[in-house]
Amino acid sequence: MASVKHRPIKGKLRREGSLHGLILACVGASIGSGWLFGPLYTAQQAGPYAVGSWLIGAFAILLLALVFAELGPLIPRAGAVVHLAHVGNGPIIGHMWSWILFLSYATIAPIEVTAILTYANNYLPGLLLQHSDLLSSKGFAVALVLLAFFVAINFLVVRWVLKINNGATWWKISIPVLTVGVLLATSWHSGNFVVHARNATADVHGMFVAVATGGVIFSLLGFRHAIDLAGESKNPKRDVPIAVIASVLIASGIYIALQVAFIGAIQPADLAAGGWQHLQFSGINGPFAALAAAVGAGWLAVLLYVDAFVSPGGTALIYTTTAARVTLATADTGALPKWVAHINRHGVPWASLILLYVVGAIFFFPFPSWQKMVGYIASMTVLSYIIGPIALIQLRRAMPDLERPFRLWAAPVIAPLTFVVASWIVFWAGLNTLNFIFGTLFALLILYALTGIWRKGRWSAMGWQYMWWIIPYFLGLWGISWLSPAILGGTGVLGFFSGMAAVAILSLLIFYVAIHQAVADSTMRAYMHHFSKRGSSGP
Repeated sequence: MASVKHRPIKGKLRREGSLHGLILACVGASIGSGWLFGPLYTAQQAGPYAVGSWLIGAFAILLLALVFAELGPLIPRAGAVVHLAHVGNGPIIGHMWSWILFLSYATIAPIEVTAILTYANNYLPGLLLQHSDLLSSKGFAVALVLLAFFVAINFLVVRWVLKINNGATWWKISIPVLTVGVLLATSWHSGNFVVHARNATADVHGMFVAVATGGVIFSLLGFRHAIDLAGESKNPKRDVPIAVIASVLIASGIYIALQVAFIGAIQPADLAAGGWQHLQFSGINGPFAALAAAVGAGWLAVLLYVDAFVSPGGTALIYTTTAARVTLATADTGALPKWVAHINRHGVPWASLILLYVVGAIFFFPFPSWQKMVGYIASMTVLSYIIGPIALIQLRRAMPDLERPFRLWAAPVIAPLTFVVASWIVFWAGLNTLNFIFGTLFALLILYALTGIWRKGRWSAMGWQYMWWIIPYFLGLWGISWLSPAILGGTGVLGFFSGMAAVAILSLLIFYVAIHQAVADSTMRAYMHHFSKRGSSGP
């Protein structure tokens, strides 16, 4: 049986976050560099079906949000997603998900800093290499300083961080809404939404692929901040479900409107040259700034360049805040050294912030551009999708009478559906992404096994017996992706929708295996009882 072990945390986080602050934290995290790049990359892949990509992405994220709306208040602690991975799946899966979540969160601030510098290169030349989107030596130096700035702000207590984010978020919401209004009023070409027969199949396939690789899912992940900041909410049982669902609806509405305005504003002549796949804007770096200049709204283009600092900057700020809490939870479970869990007398996880800066700074070097870094982030974050629906059903079975502030309706249907949709997102990311995922997983498994052997731990105590569903699941996904069409990097043996059907069947089988291969119900109850005693005082 897997034991429940947690290290004592030195210090406490303060419960000073309001519902208003949680919602704005989630929305603010969603409207970052994604709105500056996402509509262009999605349109390049999906053409007129790009709006469909955002609708599919919104549906997928809403399913996940509903699952976490029930799960989040059950563990009202900082970095709750990390703890959820441990509840029913044993130490090894819990530690693996802790590392994956840590790495995915730690790289968000660097990618937002890279986005800021990419736009800033237009008025501060020399930040990028000439005729390239890669950071120059000067760009690297500025990136390190800017990342340090966002980390330094987080040394303030959380209520001040959220207040700063609140102000930035109102700006971040206003500028995209203003952009939509100006573009719709000044430039509308309905013919851009017509699907040409010769491109119809490619555009339909691209509509799904863009969900994973065009910035759609990347842009809509902000809802998880309500889960990660639950430990600092004044009333987490009420506020977390409301913040999760509200933020998804608000962010999705903004992005769908942006995509409609973007497609409608493009001059038909710009599409005639090379079609959607080769759509580019010369002279001005930034698609919406280019469109604003083209319709004669130069003042809006100036605002957009200001926003190119505020939007990514606000996202970098709030992701650093929540990444510190995820790091704290990772150390709390023993997946990182215990010194990482130190909190000062003001309730600031200073050791986590320092670690995040070091890791973030390192990632500038192998991924020196927005596009290069976003591919890595996508490959790591897709892994975090699959634990939620499994944990929900495991806890429903083990603790049916547990008080749930939000109880998901039709969970036996919605949970497996969410697991299937999450698996599709992994599938749409393509074979190269899966190769990176499995390489990382293999390295983590070897590290974990060697650590256990060095500490002379028992294999059963490490929880290997609870992870066997992971092996056929990922091998099956890899095999289906290898057989998939060329658009996904595969060999073309399977058609696109045949591959999706195979993924759905595999996912449903694995979902029910995972439910029945969980730790003992008594262990889950002990784990949750542990949190009920520490809930308000834990990190």
